[in-house]
Amino acid sequence: MSDQRGRARLLDYLFRVGILLKGCDGLIEIFAGLGLLLVSHLAIQNVVIFLTRNELIEDPNDIIANYLVGFSQTLRISTQHFGGIYLLGHGILKAFLVIGLLRKVLWVYPVAALVLSLFVVYQTYRISVNHSLFLTALTVFDLGILLLIWWEYRRLQNAGTPRTSSTSVD
Repeated sequence: MSDQRGRARLLDYLFRVGILLKGCDGLIEIFAGLGLLLVSHLAIQNVVIFLTRNELIEDPNDIIANYLVGFSQTLRISTQHFGGIYLLGHGILKAFLVIGLLRKVLWVYPVAALVLSLFVVYQTYRISVNHSLFLTALTVFDLGILLLIWWEYRRLQNAGTPRTSSTSVD
């Protein structure tokens, strides 16, 4: 019996940590989106040049620094605005779902699972095109979070939790 409780505590801990990481990611996306929408194109170029200047002085052939400078100089304003709107919307959606999951609002669990599943499908497609190790790691992390959401939802259903709306209080 205590082994099952220990396993349940570990899964609950992993669920909370994973959801908090997703929430932090959502906040970063919100701020990045706002930055892209509110900061001028020239200011973005200046920041990139400032951040890469020392690296390029040390190594003028640095691949990453040169890529960032080139990207900032060829970034179109329409692309900047699209990126800002995308990140802002994605971050707000993620933050909303994370708040609902942390408050144990039951209807949020299937919605979060569906949204995350759609991201996993899209990320899997992108991996097949780009072969990105970072995106692969993110997708594996998202699959783990998806399983934890499913586990927590089932646990709450079995416990007969009264949480069914966002107006419930602890």
